[in-house]
Amino acid sequence: MADRSKRLSTNIDGNFFVDSTCINCDTCRQLAPGSFIENGEFSSVFRQPEGEPERYQAYQALLACPVGSIGVIVPDKAQMRAATESFPLLIDGEVYYNGFNSEKSYGANSYFVRHPDGNWLIDSPRYMKRLEDFFERMGGITYIFLTHEDDIGDAPRYARRFGAKRIIHRADADAQPDAEWIIDGLDPVAAVPGITIVPVPGHTDGSMALHVAGRYLFTGDHMSWDREINGLRLATVYVWDEETLRRSAAKLSEFSFEWVLPGHGDRMQLPSDRMKEELRRLLQGRSGACL
Repeated sequence: MADRSKRLSTNIDGNFFVDSTCINCDTCRQLAPGSFIENGEFSSVFRQPEGEPERYQAYQALLACPVGSIGVIVPDKAQMRAATESFPLLIDGEVYYNGFNSEKSYGANSYFVRHPDGNWLIDSPRYMKRLEDFFERMGGITYIFLTHEDDIGDAPRYARRFGAKRIIHRADADAQPDAEWIIDGLDPVAAVPGITIVPVPGHTDGSMALHVAGRYLFTGDHMSWDREINGLRLATVYVWDEETLRRSAAKLSEFSFEWVLPGHGDRMQLPSDRMKEELRRLLQGRSGACL
């Protein structure tokens, strides 16, 4: 929980606040956009949540915050319990957002996909008993897909617990030298039926995306939806090579998908033809920076 003595002056008065330990990872702004906003180098509360749904979202943001920078002056235990029980949060079909973002991954989102040939964890949340129990109920974890070297989180611990195979590209393998499955080269890899690994170097030399069921594209820090421009955006800051990044994005036009599910930045669902058009516009030059 946040420290009231470190409360940022940019917060509006009221029950919820952000303190100066905030790392500006965007998690709270994704989960509760009606209450949190980016303000300089930090997030802050620009509007106190009103009504049950907004307070629920604010508590979800508090719990997902990787560094515990969000606090409440008068906590609502029932709301806190309900928000805790909401994670992992069902996104669509058999795809879940795990919540409990990890400081080790600079607050990156992680996901869980239930699959008949073995379940997938995409990047890693904090190691939480609640998540461990959920994964167990869902049939465990067979594969842990690591989009790149920055978002390892507690993947080794989940791998040990479930006997899962960690997947990482050789160019980023220094981050997980004992990973069970190393991807080489730039060609897409058919992992299991309905799931394809797509190397997309640029953010890091070994960045990869995961294409699932013809509908979902897990992009790591390669590409996200940007709420400010209302469109797709490439990760053109903190990148290994921007020109390579753009060439990698062009490869994604070969795939049909409705969902973009990033590590940082907003997730978005659009009809596949609309998503392809947004990608085309991006490739024609509309881009910007995201974490």
